[in-house]
Amino acid sequence: MNIARLDRRGTVRPILITGGCGFLGCNIAAELARRGRDVIAFDNLARAGAQEHAGWLTERFGDRISIIAADVREEAAVSAVVRSTAAVLHLAAQVAVTTSLDDPVEDFEVNARGTLNVLEAVRRHNPQAPVLFASTNKVYGRLFDDGAVGRSEQRYAPLDTNLSVGIDEAAALDFHSPYGCSKGTADQYVRDYARVFGLRTVVLRMSCIYGPRQFGTEDQGWIAHFLIRAIRGEPITIYGDGCQVRDALFVDDAVDAWLRALERADDVSGQAFNLGGGPANSASLREMIDLIARLRGRRPQLRFADWRPGDQPWYVSDVRAISRALDWRPRTPLPRGLAALDGWLTERFAPTAPASRLQEAQA
Repeated sequence: MNIARLDRRGTVRPILITGGCGFLGCNIAAELARRGRDVIAFDNLARAGAQEHAGWLTERFGDRISIIAADVREEAAVSAVVRSTAAVLHLAAQVAVTTSLDDPVEDFEVNARGTLNVLEAVRRHNPQAPVLFASTNKVYGRLFDDGAVGRSEQRYAPLDTNLSVGIDEAAALDFHSPYGCSKGTADQYVRDYARVFGLRTVVLRMSCIYGPRQFGTEDQGWIAHFLIRAIRGEPITIYGDGCQVRDALFVDDAVDAWLRALERADDVSGQAFNLGGGPANSASLREMIDLIARLRGRRPQLRFADWRPGDQPWYVSDVRAISRALDWRPRTPLPRGLAALDGWLTERFAPTAPASRLQEAQA
């Protein structure tokens, strides 16, 4: 894949990744650096693990990756860095529904205003740079009324059999939390800047991405969170009955999709794609617990609590559109990806490791 040809100025400029020290951002940055591309990781370093990721990137790739500690809410900082880049991968965000409920204003400022800052910087100072945006399946809201899904053994499923392939991009947007509203606003701004201003923008509506270098918490990165709790012998809290279903995509497959979208930005500009593991890589929370029990040889202890606002009883991505557009498909089966994540987390968070490291990562 020849990423270098993206630059139309005759020189090879770096690729900007906002949120470049987050879980997915640092994995994309590492792959670009491995392919010989310079990267700017623009990150406020506030999230758990971000500073560790920054150190890992610079130690491993040296001057190939530059770290800029700044926030997408800082309009001047965004404008300054956008001027010199070949492309913008916009992943910086407030990522938790629960946090958006606690502080809707900050959620809006980061996700909606921050994205508008990025788009305006590109429009004014670097309109040839493609912009890829990390959206979310939460833009579709809850999707189903209570009577539209049925429970079979350990999982929910839609009663409409036409949805067996998942939710496609034609599904109505129906924001169901401040987080859904802020990400949905950004999602639509990114698409509209292609239509109205001619920018080369692509929206990737992501489902659950998981894999090494993920510091999962109860609010975000649930698969890694479940594994961390299991590794440390701590109980896992299930909100609702645990039959809610999600599809999951291994991080290497997600990175592959992002870089294919970047290379083909001209062809897919203005489009939104669902990016997830699809039906073959879906599991309910209860089924995930069973997978973890088989993987680790011990069943984690469970606790149950009330459903959380906006929680979808079933969401599985229909990934046929992105597969056709990018000649891409998920290649890592869920059990194999889960084993890879377990191996990384066991080395990082096993009880024999200093407890302060885990406390620092989850602070």
